[in-house]
Amino acid sequence: MNAISTLILVPLAAALLIFLVPNDRIRDYIVRISAIITAVMTVVVVSLYFDKGISFNYPFEKAIDYVIALVEAAVAVYIITSGIRHKKYLVSFFSFLQTPLILWFEFTQKREIEVRNAIVFDKLSAIMLLVIGIVGSLICIYAVSYLKGYHQHHVHYKVRIRFFLSTVFLFLAAMFGLVLCNNLTWLYFCWELTTLCSFFLIGYTRTKEAKQNSYHALTINLGGGVAFAIAIVYLGTQLKTIELSELVKMSPETAVLIPVFLLSLAALTKSAQLPFASWLLGAMVAPTPSSALLHSATMVKAGVYLILRLAPLLGNTSVGKVVTFVGGVTFLLCSLMAVTRSDAKKILAYSTIANLGLIVVCASVGTRESIWAAILLIIFHAVSKSLLFLAVGSIEHQIGSRNVEDMDVLLDVSRRLSLYMIIGIAGMFLAPFGMLISKWVAMKAFMDSNNILIVIIIAYGSAATLFYWAKWMGKLVSNANKQENKDQIFHKEEEIPIFILAVLVGISCFGFPLISKFALVPFLTGMFHANALVPIGTSDVNLMLLMLSMLIILPISFIPIYKNDNRRRVLTYMSGENAGDNKNFRAAMGEARRAEFRNWYIRKYFDVKTLTLWGNVVSCGILVTGVILLIGGLVS
Repeated sequence: MNAISTLILVPLAAALLIFLVPNDRIRDYIVRISAIITAVMTVVVVSLYFDKGISFNYPFEKAIDYVIALVEAAVAVYIITSGIRHKKYLVSFFSFLQTPLILWFEFTQKREIEVRNAIVFDKLSAIMLLVIGIVGSLICIYAVSYLKGYHQHHVHYKVRIRFFLSTVFLFLAAMFGLVLCNNLTWLYFCWELTTLCSFFLIGYTRTKEAKQNSYHALTINLGGGVAFAIAIVYLGTQLKTIELSELVKMSPETAVLIPVFLLSLAALTKSAQLPFASWLLGAMVAPTPSSALLHSATMVKAGVYLILRLAPLLGNTSVGKVVTFVGGVTFLLCSLMAVTRSDAKKILAYSTIANLGLIVVCASVGTRESIWAAILLIIFHAVSKSLLFLAVGSIEHQIGSRNVEDMDVLLDVSRRLSLYMIIGIAGMFLAPFGMLISKWVAMKAFMDSNNILIVIIIAYGSAATLFYWAKWMGKLVSNANKQENKDQIFHKEEEIPIFILAVLVGISCFGFPLISKFALVPFLTGMFHANALVPIGTSDVNLMLLMLSMLIILPISFIPIYKNDNRRRVLTYMSGENAGDNKNFRAAMGEARRAEFRNWYIRKYFDVKTLTLWGNVVSCGILVTGVILLIGGLVS
């Protein structure tokens, strides 16, 4: 119990200390030390309670309730006044709606409800804690050096590094609490705290665009918070429980599915599923560490985590089918949107939303195989995507651009950074890296459960995924054997977290059989009260590991073949008369044209605005259908 409390309090204390210390050098040391302590404490807590788990309640539960209520009221006052001041009245309305409702419940209705286990730690909690604690801590260390370079490149932005770093640690504390809390009022508090932190991080630069996007994110997530608050009040007043573990034990009747639908709606907003995806795309205006934090380790994982917890009540129920199809539509359309992008951060943003859609589908289908795939997807996505985000941030500093088309020069600038990027991209789509393993199992699970439409959606979405990752990797290796190597300064504080994440990608891929055996299978056995089988056989695992070992030859492509290459070089034939260089040629009718070697982005066929419009319309239709089905169930 003390170790778990310490795990939450360490980043909380670090956030306060960083905010109060004005000296840059001292603050940097505090960040590094706090990040290391947070990561170590995460490993300690997981080691202590991994085998048997733990659940308990604090003897001073009432005192915690009062503190939470006080903070909730203070946050509500801030959000309401800020919304009115900036004419974001919907923000103020949502906050005014949910906070008085949840405070009324806590001070009048909650007293009659017994909470036996406010904190629950199990194997799913362990996995989520490791993702948050290790990946989140590495992002904190990376941010120390990155933010200095960021402000050197953006001198017109006000330097607010102390505020940024303290918010990041507060974010980690809130996520630890969210994963560990079984008391839904406490979980709700941590949920809304992550919303507030994301608002601060997205609006960090205080530009017009940053403010607009931060309030947009706040509006959507507060809307999800309203659904969360109503679900808590319904559960407490009608079903006499506010424990998440007790909710999932109930039979999926209409009276139970109402709060499940509301909680799923909150989860869909947090995980940026259509029609709520726009807030996460707008978050790209924030500095890279906050993008990595929001997209990989924390914010968006909160939503899929909640859906995983609700999985026993989803499956073939009306709510489960609604969530499944929303996730499927999001995966397919956002994968197609990513194909049309050349900005690296936008590709990562769309691919993040798409992969979250796939995780939502796997979790909501609710079979043992699909949940197995969903949890593995969370792990592989967290390490690979955080690696890619941090690497893109460093690439932008190195070459002055984050456009994929400009990254063919990266091998001339930093071969190490190129290799890290290739590892991250390989982790997202190459066989037998983790994402592909999970998709393989997911497809098998969908076919076994006769979800043929979902199989088709996932197949086409995966094809689009292959397309945009292959294009990006092709640019990175296009000049692999060039002799010139003009390494620029790649700060160790940036490289160390990136290197560790690259190692974690390899460890997670090689070690997934152990993760399955010691974490996933026992967790699923407990969830379904029956022995869970590994979804892939031993022969499949051995084949995958063999394929993974063969990928060790990849770095060979980075070794120049000819040390003294004196071969004759000729101009590229460009279907016309060369104009004396490799850049221009004369085409038909003597027209002068510039030779460009670019990827194909298919923007003519996959217009982002059109896909977004139809995606939002279809997703809204699916959600409305879910509401109608629930109302029909109540009436009947």
